[in-house]
Amino acid sequence: MSSLIFGPVPSRRLGRSLGVDLVPFKTCTYDCIYCQLGRTTHKTTERKEWVSLDEVIESLKSHLSSNPDYITLSGSGEPTLYSRIRELIDKIKTVTNIPVAVLTNGSLFFLPEVRRDVMQADLVIPSLDAGNASAFEYIHRPHTDIIFDKMLKGLVDLRNEYKGQYWLEVFMLSGVTSVEQEIQKLSECIRHISPDRVQVNTVTRPPVESFALPVSKDRLMYIASQLAENAEVIADYRHVHNQETFTATREDILELVRRRPCSIDDIAQGLGLHRNEVLKYIEDLISLGQIYSEMIDNRLYYTIRPPNQIRLI
Repeated sequence: MSSLIFGPVPSRRLGRSLGVDLVPFKTCTYDCIYCQLGRTTHKTTERKEWVSLDEVIESLKSHLSSNPDYITLSGSGEPTLYSRIRELIDKIKTVTNIPVAVLTNGSLFFLPEVRRDVMQADLVIPSLDAGNASAFEYIHRPHTDIIFDKMLKGLVDLRNEYKGQYWLEVFMLSGVTSVEQEIQKLSECIRHISPDRVQVNTVTRPPVESFALPVSKDRLMYIASQLAENAEVIADYRHVHNQETFTATREDILELVRRRPCSIDDIAQGLGLHRNEVLKYIEDLISLGQIYSEMIDNRLYYTIRPPNQIRLI
């Protein structure tokens, strides 16, 4: 694994988030059509100590001086596949008072031991992107061990057992889950789960599959109003992205792609950044119209826009 700790990076919901990457790149229970990191290369439900717990803690200690708002267990795969996540959360709490968040696809909470493992986290944010089995299979392309009803019951059981903050992310796709019938099915599932917050999201970075299309902001606002009373469209933390260090690194990325088209890995290796950090900058630069993505030999690359097409910051 190239890097265990990344950030702090600006987060739309958590402020400055210090990320902890617990599994190898693209080791996941799903192979989501909207993933911005590419196809899953190791689809599994096997839980194990993918990286030394002691190594994670020592790496984390060296980054605590950055004073993040959250320590976020997330990364380039599914964090609940890390078998010692419960011990990790306990150890983090012995070295810092910074709250711990777990960002997860929620696929493994049907296992009692996985629910127990996150009980000491301050915040858990699982995903629910489909309200029925057919949409679930289409969007997530899950491991064969995971079926929709089992996954949904796990999210409900977690709500009943977990005492911390429970936010549910709902990722909407145009023409798939953004239609009225699917919205109502999602709303029924959300009512059974009863999370503290519902955060509605959509495609903002180039997805692995070109047919995974974004939903417009106006439509997202409408969908949020239909899903739950406590649903919100996740805000764009542009004011976080304007901080000096973020702007400086953004310029470094622009300089790289100005020379030649670059993939996420090219940028990460060239600047010594974690892939997840690179994605934050890429999202910002795309929204500003300064770069665009294109497929070259079945791989996604980013390149500079001509000067007359770039919007001023």
